[in-house]
Amino acid sequence: MIQIKRALVSVSDKTGITEICSFLAKNGVEILSTGGTYDALSKAGIPVKKVDEFTGFPEILHGRVKTLHPKIHGGLLGDTTNPDHVKQMETNGIVPISLVIVNLYPFVKTVMKPDVTLEDAIENIDIGGPSMLRSAAKNHKNVVVLTDPKDYESFQKEFTTNSGKISRETAFGYAAKVFSETASYDSAISTYFNKRLGIKYPDKITFAFNKKQKLRYGENPHQDAAFYEPLFLKSQFEALQGKELSFNNMLDFDAAFHVASLLPKNAVSIVKHLNPCGIAFGETVLESFELARKTDPISAFGGIIGIHGRVEKEAAEEITKNFVEGVIAESFSNEALEIFSKKPNIRLIPIAKFDEALDELDLRSLHHGLLIQNRDYDLITKDKLKIVSKKQPTEDDLEGLMFAWNCVKFIKSNAIVYTDQNSTLGIGAGQMSRVDSVELGAMKAQKVGLSVVGSYVGSDAFFPFRDGIDAIAKVGAKAIIQPGGSIRDEEVIQAADEHGLIMVFTGMRHFRH
Repeated sequence: MIQIKRALVSVSDKTGITEICSFLAKNGVEILSTGGTYDALSKAGIPVKKVDEFTGFPEILHGRVKTLHPKIHGGLLGDTTNPDHVKQMETNGIVPISLVIVNLYPFVKTVMKPDVTLEDAIENIDIGGPSMLRSAAKNHKNVVVLTDPKDYESFQKEFTTNSGKISRETAFGYAAKVFSETASYDSAISTYFNKRLGIKYPDKITFAFNKKQKLRYGENPHQDAAFYEPLFLKSQFEALQGKELSFNNMLDFDAAFHVASLLPKNAVSIVKHLNPCGIAFGETVLESFELARKTDPISAFGGIIGIHGRVEKEAAEEITKNFVEGVIAESFSNEALEIFSKKPNIRLIPIAKFDEALDELDLRSLHHGLLIQNRDYDLITKDKLKIVSKKQPTEDDLEGLMFAWNCVKFIKSNAIVYTDQNSTLGIGAGQMSRVDSVELGAMKAQKVGLSVVGSYVGSDAFFPFRDGIDAIAKVGAKAIIQPGGSIRDEEVIQAADEHGLIMVFTGMRHFRH
């Protein structure tokens, strides 16, 4: 057990600090402090000694040096179970410090301000704080260290129960939290500096995330899972209602959000197992939803719906006619919320400003490492298309082709999508052969009574052989948009011309593995 006799207190976040220090003082613990923390404790009438009085050395360099002193760090690092340490401490007039309550300058909060200067950022890099925390955490068998105000209450309970002592097991837990805190703090500084330098992929990269919530389970019920948000980005994934989220739910919500956010206002995407099973946009959210659901109503059952707009009463009524896992949208009207409340298991997540809430980096873990890439947000415009077929597209055709192209990028490769000008008709996803995806998409449309005659076909990558074109012509589609770039492009174009198809190249691939 660790007997608490002397505490060093220096905090930026003063939540609960007067309460815990008042508790310590009433229990005979000597309190040392500095700066604003000293002022706050003195003002509260709590007995407290200034650090410079304790060390005999003044604060210098506008407060940059105040706790970096042998009497502080000797008191924190001295192992009182080691006779040689005890002797050296006595020789040098160093007394043990058995409790440290420290949290750090608000670096992240500072640099997230839109007008922050480099000078402001640098002044908010804490030096003494992390040093005290690390010293105390290293010597956790002799020192208790608190960096999270949430731990104050449990500390006081154990202190009271054990007559002023804290177990070494508890101290070890607090120490582990400290090293997580200082590591994330350094990571935030590193990230900020690299960003200032424009370095996206540094030789060494660290990420700092805060635990947002524990998830219901992972991909399967026997797997544990949790959701973390980065320090520099407050997650907007806050459910208004519904069952606890699982790992798969989070993935599907993210996919539904990204599809809808990159399409026009009122666009709706319905996602199942990370694949869209319907995408559309119309004059209203209700119209878009009905069109998207029509693509594959069977798969839409139990899906997650992304909506680039506000959900009103009529759309909510239509959505709740069948079972859905959840809805992510820019907002929900009060009338819509009332309707959804009658289906309390449906998760509802509002994300304001859909098209401004996009993350730049796509991170994927491997068994032995991490892959990082830019997210596939690049869009092309009609003027960048290369018309390679003899048959020329009209303006309406170009609109339809662009819609198909902006849908297919979200479908698992190999991906083929059949669309009209504003809604999907058939989706062929995740096949090992592109011609299989062509046939699957047409079959899915036929299965629900939709015709792909006169449709637009988007392909995420080039056609390696003409067989895909022959299959598209067989079902009566009108036009194809694809990247081009195959060594057999001439053969593929010839097939399009033989069938009287329109074909345009984008020069851009949209694989989605």
